[in-house]
Amino acid sequence: MIDQGFGQATGMPSTQRVAVGNNLVWAILATLFCCLPTGIVAIVYAAQVDSKAAVGDVAGARDAARNAATWCWVSFGLGLLFVLLYVGLVIMGATFGR
Repeated sequence: MIDQGFGQATGMPSTQRVAVGNNLVWAILATLFCCLPTGIVAIVYAAQVDSKAAVGDVAGARDAARNAATWCWVSFGLGLLFVLLYVGLVIMGATFGR
C-alpha cells in the first residue's frame, strides 16, 4: 500500500507541522542595534518562514530561516566593523588632532 499522507483511522490528510525557528527576534535586534539595511533583509526572510511552513514548504521555510540567520550575522559583523572604525577614528583624532 502506498502512503499518501492520510491518517489510517479517519482517512483525512495528516496535519503534521514541522517547527522551524524563524529568527525574527534576532533580525529585529540586528536591525535596531547593528546595521539597518541588512537587518531589514533579515526581517524579510524571517517573515517568510512561518508562511512557508504553514503551506507545507518545509525546505523553503528552512532555507528562509537560514537566510535570515545569515543576514543577522552580516548585520552584526557590519555593526561591529562600524563601531570599531568609529572608535579607531576617535582615537586617531584625539591623538593626532592636537
